[in-house]
Amino acid sequence: PETNREKLVLQVGSDCGALLVDGYGDGAIIGPDWKATAEKATSTFEELNYLRTTSFGMLQGCRMRSTKTEFVSCPSCGRTLFDLQETTAAIAERTGHLPGVAIAIMGCIVNGPGEMADADFGYVGGAPGKVDLYVGKEMVKKGIPNAEACDALIDLIKEHGRWVEPETAEKTEEAAAVAAEASTSA
Repeated sequence: PETNREKLVLQVGSDCGALLVDGYGDGAIIGPDWKATAEKATSTFEELNYLRTTSFGMLQGCRMRSTKTEFVSCPSCGRTLFDLQETTAAIAERTGHLPGVAIAIMGCIVNGPGEMADADFGYVGGAPGKVDLYVGKEMVKKGIPNAEACDALIDLIKEHGRWVEPETAEKTEEAAAVAAEASTSA
C-alpha cells in the first residue's frame, strides 16, 4: 500500500514535473495537508523538511535547480564488471553532499561513455577488477583496482576543484534553506 508521502511524490512528479520539464513554469509550491491524519509526521518540522526535499528533488529532476549530487547509472547487464548497486551506494554515501556535481557509474566500457555524456565525472568498469575514471567524456585514469577506485574518484573530484567537505556542504545547505525561508517571510 502506498503511503501519503509516496502518493504526494507521484502526484507532484506527474502533475507539476511534466509541466516544468516542458517549460510551463519556474517552480511549484508544495504545501502540507494539515488535515491529513492517516500518516502525520512526528513533528511539523519533519513534515516541512520532507516537503522541502521533495520540492528540491523535483526541481533537480527537471534540471531547473541543482541542490544535491546527481547520480547516473546504467541498468546493469551481463557485461557489468563490478557490483553496480553496492558500488553506486558506496560512491553516493561519500559524494552525495556535492551540489551541482553529476557522477556516472557505469558497469562496462561498451555503453558507459555514451550513457554518461552529461556527467561531470565517470566511474566505468574497464576490465575485470579494474575501473577507468572520466572527466566529462575524456578518460583520465585507466585500470584502477576496484578497491582503490572510489578513493581515486574522490581525489579526481578534488583535483578539479569540485569537492566540498561534507560538514561545510551541510552548513551551506542549511544556510541556504534559512535564507530562502527568510526571503519568503520578508
